[in-house]
Amino acid sequence: MFKKIQSLFSSDQKQFRIQPVVSLHGLGQPQWTPQNYTALARQAYASNAIAYRCVRMIAEAASSIPLILYDANSELITHPLLDILKRPNPLQSGRDLIESIVSVLMVAGNSYIEVSSLDGTPRELVSLRPDRVQVIPGANGWPEYYQYSVYGSSVRLPAETVLHIRLFNPLDDYYGQSPLEAASRSIDTHNSASAWNKAMLDNAARPSGALVFAASEGKLTNEQFDRIKSELESTYQGAANAGRPMVLEGGLDWKEMGYSPKDMEFTETKNASAREIALAFGVPPMLLGIPGDNTFSNYAEANRSFWRQTVVPHVGRITEALTNFLAPQFGKDLRLSFDLDQVEALAPDRDALWKRVNDASFLTEEEKRTAVGYGQ
Repeated sequence: MFKKIQSLFSSDQKQFRIQPVVSLHGLGQPQWTPQNYTALARQAYASNAIAYRCVRMIAEAASSIPLILYDANSELITHPLLDILKRPNPLQSGRDLIESIVSVLMVAGNSYIEVSSLDGTPRELVSLRPDRVQVIPGANGWPEYYQYSVYGSSVRLPAETVLHIRLFNPLDDYYGQSPLEAASRSIDTHNSASAWNKAMLDNAARPSGALVFAASEGKLTNEQFDRIKSELESTYQGAANAGRPMVLEGGLDWKEMGYSPKDMEFTETKNASAREIALAFGVPPMLLGIPGDNTFSNYAEANRSFWRQTVVPHVGRITEALTNFLAPQFGKDLRLSFDLDQVEALAPDRDALWKRVNDASFLTEEEKRTAVGYGQ
């Protein structure tokens, strides 16, 4: 069969021979986005609206929560650690730094913060691009230093000067796995559906097809074939030519060879992929305007779930990492935390807690203050 089909298109023929041809269709191997930072940043974050919005929502929400510094049980209003977190470097504010840390965690699964010190005291914090940092382990298996490479030049950064925050990765001892990587196949599917839709619009919103020349009409010469092909490309393809009627000469007939958007369930395919992307990031689809999600009864409930289950855990991870890395360098028993009382979305939860504590007549005033986070 293959030799018979191949003979129809042999290079030594001057004319196309019209014979019955069997068109064999099969599913090829899918082409997935490579699992590296550059490819994911370009093909997923920069080219997919759902993934982009998920990353931005989490990063902006996390950076909006005020940080609090405690010395034992007392809150500190002023302290050098608070100053450096408020203005970590000349180009960023504290909110910009937290937003950068969370964003690269979502994209790369790893965030590196270089700490510059003067006289043993941290003076500057800079977030490093994760694709430029390489972990170099020592003989004991722990990172000995970090190699930062850019534009062909490399510099070694001692491990004690770099704070490495990473998400859990079951297959790697040194690098984390990002939600973007877990969602990459759904992102590829979503992007392919958008590309297919664009191609349909560029081709008059019609499925692919073929012009069939009846064998009873004789033979189609190369000149006739080239002319018909040129007319199709110049006259009937493109969004500007949508709906233009096609005039066929004798012996020519148009046969569709593709599925329509309705047959492919095009819209539902995109929505299903979008829901999977949102699931990987922990963002309720309702907050993204994705139809078909009835998990939450209303928007406010979905928003509270987003803050409680996604934003707060990321902020807790970052503040704990900053505490463990920076606090000992200031020589005091310091602890960083965050103020959820300033989060408007969590106000109903806070009001419910205060009401329960206030109604607990068996608690003293001091115990009530401690229960709601205002202990001495």
